[in-house]
Amino acid sequence: MKAVALLSSGIDSPVAIYLMLKKGLEVIPIHFKQDESKYRKVQKIWKRLRELYPKRLKELVVVDVYEYQAPVFEKLIELKKHKWICVFCKFTMYKKATEIAKENGAWAIITGDSLGQVASQTLDNLVIISLATDLPILRPLIGFDKEEVVKIAKEIGTFDISIEPEEGCPFVPKHPIIRGSLGEFKKVHEAVFGTPC
Repeated sequence: MKAVALLSSGIDSPVAIYLMLKKGLEVIPIHFKQDESKYRKVQKIWKRLRELYPKRLKELVVVDVYEYQAPVFEKLIELKKHKWICVFCKFTMYKKATEIAKENGAWAIITGDSLGQVASQTLDNLVIISLATDLPILRPLIGFDKEEVVKIAKEIGTFDISIEPEEGCPFVPKHPIIRGSLGEFKKVHEAVFGTPC
């Protein structure tokens, strides 16, 4: 069975991928590239995970954030809805991941979401973000504490790579929406894309 996975330079997503590889899934990792420092780290993380599961971890797929997502963020700013950027960031990641999954015969999307850890991972926002796909979303870390994730990251050799210095995300709004309203999201979605959600 094959799945795609969102792979960032952080601590969580490599651990999520590792846990699913360990379960026997073949995984196609997808990285949404913002800058070279994060991309170099992701390449190192991918290489380390590939050493652990050379047959199951597939080639890294790279999506250019500035080409694929930045126009959406610009539209949100234009609409004075910039507080929604984090939600739309993850929503568009899921949409693209779904396309890539279907092109490659994959049946699910793996993410490093851990409940309530950041703005896009509150239960309200996870419900909204999940509307982006008709595929199952596998969240192996959903109930983990950070300490538990860090422990596994250290054991598998990705932790030291993930904590290397990098530039922050240039798109994060000062006050991201924490508990998004589904009704408001649908209105903003239609204003941004011109189609209902």
